[in-house]
Amino acid sequence: MFITIDFNSDEAIYIQLRNQIIIGIAVSHFKEGDNLPSVRDLADNIGINMHTVNKAYTILKQEGYLKLDRRKGAVIAVDIDKMKAKLQLEDEMRVIIAKAICKNITCQEAHEIVTKIFEEYSPD
Repeated sequence: MFITIDFNSDEAIYIQLRNQIIIGIAVSHFKEGDNLPSVRDLADNIGINMHTVNKAYTILKQEGYLKLDRRKGAVIAVDIDKMKAKLQLEDEMRVIIAKAICKNITCQEAHEIVTKIFEEYSPD
């Protein structure tokens, strides 16, 4: 598993880890049923505290990306509740769009950014 942590970033390490795992799922580096490294192994490999990895895994579980199993550890289990996911996306995008408007980014420019990102993650 290839995870890069920017220790100089203002973004919390557990958020960086969470985001990279979500992106890994989006670009099919991780698939439904794949096991992630144990908390201890991932913490040792990256050089971070085990509690930080545990926090990222817990958030991913709460958000419907992982299930935690005592025997198998952290397993990719993407929640298939599309309507719930769409509502959550809409809530998150409200703030992002408000930020864009504050910075004078047009609707067209925002659409171009969204299209570019979708193409990066799903080059069908």
